[in-house]
Amino acid sequence: MRTRLSLRDGDLTAVAEQDVEPVLEHNALLRREQQSSDWGRHVARVPNVILVRWLNEAYCAGNTSLRMFTPEFNELVQRKLAEPDWKHLRTDK
Repeated sequence: MRTRLSLRDGDLTAVAEQDVEPVLEHNALLRREQQSSDWGRHVARVPNVILVRWLNEAYCAGNTSLRMFTPEFNELVQRKLAEPDWKHLRTDK
């Protein structure tokens, strides 16, 4: 992931970029493989740029105390992965 910063009229803007195609292709490959157990099952692979997007959306919705890789953030990720819009990130279904 790479972040571009720009300063215009006193406003700092950060834009996160990542080539997610390799991650999506790997997820599709893993979905085709049979997993023999529910224990230690690989559930999803989420690109970093998507994690940042979800964090920013939560922040804009008023959850300014949310931090990545906390139990609260993990719950947010689980909820997002249950949504149909994000099913392509899942590797178990």
